[in-house]
Amino acid sequence: MSRKRRRTPQRHAPAERTYATQAEELEALAREYPEDREEILVEAAGSWNDAEEYDRALALYQQLLDTGCEEPHLIEAYRISTLWDAGRADEARQAAGLLRRQHPADPGAWNFVAEALETAGELHDAADWFTAGLTRLFGAITPLTRSAVDNSTDPSGIEMLVIGRHRVRRRLGEPHDDLDNLADKLHEHRPTLLRGPGTLDDLHDPDRLRAAESGDAEALQAEFEKLAVEVAARRAALARPRMTCALFWSEIEFSQLLTRWPAFAEDYGTDHHDHIRRVEETLRNLSQEGEPHLGIAQGSVADFEAFTDEEGLSPRDGDTRAEYAADLASRGRAQAWPPPRNSPCWCGSSRKYKKCCGNPALT
Repeated sequence: MSRKRRRTPQRHAPAERTYATQAEELEALAREYPEDREEILVEAAGSWNDAEEYDRALALYQQLLDTGCEEPHLIEAYRISTLWDAGRADEARQAAGLLRRQHPADPGAWNFVAEALETAGELHDAADWFTAGLTRLFGAITPLTRSAVDNSTDPSGIEMLVIGRHRVRRRLGEPHDDLDNLADKLHEHRPTLLRGPGTLDDLHDPDRLRAAESGDAEALQAEFEKLAVEVAARRAALARPRMTCALFWSEIEFSQLLTRWPAFAEDYGTDHHDHIRRVEETLRNLSQEGEPHLGIAQGSVADFEAFTDEEGLSPRDGDTRAEYAADLASRGRAQAWPPPRNSPCWCGSSRKYKKCCGNPALT
């Protein structure tokens, strides 16, 4: 069964076709197509849950568990979530404890139980489940980085856990830790439509979350107005003159870049000092040609690969690197060139720009 999340219910289903009707139709469909039985019955259980026929939903989940299913830990997580919905908190906690001792390898199982706890107001337990899931999937010692998430067997499932953990800890007023910082980075690199305006801290603002959950019309209207202001600000930022960026790689990233794509040495040079010299020279030439709004965007190999995968571009194409630099600038990850003469040099050295790349005699 490929689905990792419970479907989003249609909250405005036609009156003549109720959730209970949908559930009955799905159960009949499962009998007609036994090869898809598990996925269809999970959908049917979800419809019974939406109809608040919790016993019917629980019976279907139990039937799947008793007769063998492909993803028992995920099914059990769905069952635990329904127990919470049904107000059977003690049973839900007991079942959650048993599931946790089975050490699920599916991020979805950890996420569903954590979200059920969060919905029930058990925020400390929810944060613990999010953290325990990440520890189980990556180990207590392995540093959890964006690259590790990207290279995992289920990047979207891991991202869901990291960002869910951030949301709960934000509601608890906990200070940022390394995993929260990772959540910020993962959110920053999401596609624009998923990311939306503002930071992850803005999105997970406790007052905003409470307003969304309260159903209070005035509070929701205030949030809509706030969002409209944020969207307008984002549009204004996008309307500003476009920055022309040169792409720069730190020494470590430069070494990884040439190991991954040796042909890039033709454009960047074979050593890092040569690369720095070429970047500064390119920007000076553009400035002399009258190009306004120049900048430098520092790339990383992992981020570049993620960008090319997401956009369906060839990393070997020179235009792709130019598009990547423009994308970094649009995300606010570029600095204007030239920097003030007495400011730190853009190349990352500890020297002032005027005594480093800003000194023509040294480049």
